[in-house]
Amino acid sequence: MIPLAVFHNQYDANLFLTFNRDWARHSESDGYSEVVPMPTILIGELKQETATFNPAPTRYDDFSVYVGQELIDTFRATKTELAGALEVFAAADVDVVPTVAASAVSGGRVVQADLDRLIDELVQATQNHPNVDGLYLCLHGAMAGEQEGDPEGLLLEQLRQRFPDRPIVASLDLHCILTDRMIQRADILVPYHTYPHTDHYETGQRAARNLIGLLGGNLRPTVARVQLPMLVRGDELLTATGRFGEAIRMCEAIEATDGGLAAGVIIGNAFTDVPALQSNVLVTTNDDLPRAQSEAERIGRFMWENRELFQATLTPLDEAISQANQADGLVVFSDAADATASGAAGDSNAILRGLLSTRFTKTSLVPIVDAPAVEQAFTAGVGATIDVTLGGTRDPTRFTPLLVTAHVHSLHEDTFCYEDGTTARSGRVCVMQIGSITVMVTERPVYVVGRRVFESHGLNPVDFDLVVVKSPNGFRTWYESIASLIVPVDVPGSTSANLRSLPFENCVRPIFPLDKEVPSPFENEAS
Repeated sequence: MIPLAVFHNQYDANLFLTFNRDWARHSESDGYSEVVPMPTILIGELKQETATFNPAPTRYDDFSVYVGQELIDTFRATKTELAGALEVFAAADVDVVPTVAASAVSGGRVVQADLDRLIDELVQATQNHPNVDGLYLCLHGAMAGEQEGDPEGLLLEQLRQRFPDRPIVASLDLHCILTDRMIQRADILVPYHTYPHTDHYETGQRAARNLIGLLGGNLRPTVARVQLPMLVRGDELLTATGRFGEAIRMCEAIEATDGGLAAGVIIGNAFTDVPALQSNVLVTTNDDLPRAQSEAERIGRFMWENRELFQATLTPLDEAISQANQADGLVVFSDAADATASGAAGDSNAILRGLLSTRFTKTSLVPIVDAPAVEQAFTAGVGATIDVTLGGTRDPTRFTPLLVTAHVHSLHEDTFCYEDGTTARSGRVCVMQIGSITVMVTERPVYVVGRRVFESHGLNPVDFDLVVVKSPNGFRTWYESIASLIVPVDVPGSTSANLRSLPFENCVRPIFPLDKEVPSPFENEAS
């Protein structure tokens, strides 16, 4: 296979000379004043990671939507891509035009009418700004609607139609599902370089600097892409310690050189089962297509040669509980199969059921999404003892409701912020006690990755013997320093790292590790 190369130069190279807004720059020392062009950049966001195996749909009301100045006020002090970009634009005296920022917790497919509404609102927000000089879009890249499998590509296409000669730069999660349409409609795509993701802010900065470079008229992006028929999971993806980190450092080295604009390995979200799902290497250089192609192929070969390493090792639940019984200090169970961070429903009671059936007597902290249980707890009130079913309300084909007798310990209606400063939308929250097991029940799915989701409800993970997180690896940033043992548990779920347990229908085939015989993506090489 020859890497797909796409040449970009869709905007006017003299753009920097034709800005439509002027501003006065004054020199106090000599009293001289001159009018110089001030660039105007339009910014927007559309983010949600979709797990198509999760039957619970994502609706418009699940999105946090900020419009106009509210966008800037909300994100300026956060550790997000938008905040990073705003910092760079401010330093460069760029006039920012905020449109719409819409994001939701990872989940099932977006209801098509609601997806259409989200895209339309963002595009329509640009209609009063036809003379902007460039566009920055903060995207995730792995969103999917009920019919539309490439919402980000559709958004970029509609914006390109509206702004045919303006540079467009987008930042992406490295779990993006990269499509031809995305590459062709944007000038530069800038993906994360860390997993767990700790470089949101820096990625926004990288994207903003590239856009400013495009506005200067000195950049001519040339893009090469290598497609890799492989789905990856596991600890070797940890960029600080795993083999995947070596590939990312190759990408960072490219960006650190003259002419290296953006480079990344985009591994896709394995649970977004759409036709473009696979891994990709994407390299963008300044007017040097041969270099982009050779660098992309070099990194692609490295990833392909190490594909066997990029698989998860999971521990059966009974064995995991046995390890927790014997361990000293905090034990963390990673329930990647029901990871709300990856798009699962969050209503798995598999680990809770296992702890109860094995009479686990140490203190444990378990999160679950169950709106009817929260309603029942609020009706009963703090201090009440209730018979309540937990789990199986959002993904009932995988999980059967579990009847328990629980003490209502506390009730919460306030919002809270994640570690990056963004506001969670958990709905009401109930903390229940079932013997030695503390259960945090939320009305809506939330990211159970960092510690603040627990701490905001009066629960400190260090006070427990066992904590369950709904995350494959992102939690490590917050838990490795306090955990004596971390156990990836093999339980059912729509985002299971046991990829062969999931009903793939649409992704690229054959693909590793789903199929036994997968031809090498490189010419004249065996699989």
